[in-house]
Amino acid sequence: MAERIGSDDEAHLEEAKKKIMRERLLRSLLTSKARLRLANIRMVNPELADTAENYVIKIVSDLDIRRAITDEELKGMLKEIQQPKREFKIRWA
Repeated sequence: MAERIGSDDEAHLEEAKKKIMRERLLRSLLTSKARLRLANIRMVNPELADTAENYVIKIVSDLDIRRAITDEELKGMLKEIQQPKREFKIRWA
């Protein structure tokens, strides 16, 4: 049972390291306004924030961008990511 606890601790430690590395990477990839927008989105919709972070990391690595992503660019990316909302029209007969 002691091994099991140790392996859980190692898994948590590894997960924490990955989270810290991801946060550092995003800090270097986004301007302060863009990071603030992403933090606000995370409070409302954590799944969208995770998707946006993954998208930013992928775009920057694919396009080899050497500058920080601005808030306006992040807004454009968010528009691309979000699924279009379906509108329903109810007609009364």
